[in-house]
Amino acid sequence: MFSPRHLYSIVAFGAVLGLWWAASGMGWIGPFLLPSPDKVMKTMVELAQSGELSRHTLISLQRVGAGYLLAVGLALLLALTFSKSAMTRQLLDPLLEFMRQIPPLALMPLLMLWLGIGEAQKVGIIVLACFFPIFLGMRSGIAQVDPKLIEVGKVCGLSDREIMWRIVLPSSLPSIVVGLRIGLGYSWRALVGAELIASSAGLGYLIVDAENLARTDIVLAGIFVIGAIGILADQLLKIGIVRSAPWLATNLETARA
Repeated sequence: MFSPRHLYSIVAFGAVLGLWWAASGMGWIGPFLLPSPDKVMKTMVELAQSGELSRHTLISLQRVGAGYLLAVGLALLLALTFSKSAMTRQLLDPLLEFMRQIPPLALMPLLMLWLGIGEAQKVGIIVLACFFPIFLGMRSGIAQVDPKLIEVGKVCGLSDREIMWRIVLPSSLPSIVVGLRIGLGYSWRALVGAELIASSAGLGYLIVDAENLARTDIVLAGIFVIGAIGILADQLLKIGIVRSAPWLATNLETARA
């Protein structure tokens, strides 16, 4: 349904587009530094017609999808382990907190040595980028579950597994979905860095290669495609969450922070 918020979004995008058009059309900024919107649009059409855009986009989607799903699986496994074992928390908490402070790109040289320069290294960067928001969301959600609900489950004779799947995880969903949305955004942010080195395909490679060729129109086209796909992926995730758990709709806005 169309709402005032959608109107504000259209106005904001329109204002930026109009300013961009004025800056390039009136010569405030040279065409080399800032090509006009119609030039960028023409470049996008040419890339789409040649098949280059779809090829790079598909490869990037595969990398982001693999990295994101791996991060979700690892985060869920570790969050559940933390909830069950105080010793694991005490043992791994300092290490994870240390790792959380390190930018994923700083680990790229080590990942190249350990994983090579193939797909594993690129997926590894994306996993590192989106793991911690997802993990912290899951961990926070599990920690906030009301102990009385767990006691009720025990009184009703539920096993530990049943308590986890029927009480703990459903109660944790508000924090989990926030972490999932933030992690998805981080995965797209890490894409260009993941495809920066030793890559011959992908939207990140397209942008870096265009920079080397001084093609700012292609750079902007790649940026717009990443932004558009990121918004689309976020909306699809949001729709999936709302349809499967309508009571979480209000919690989704928290992830915009």
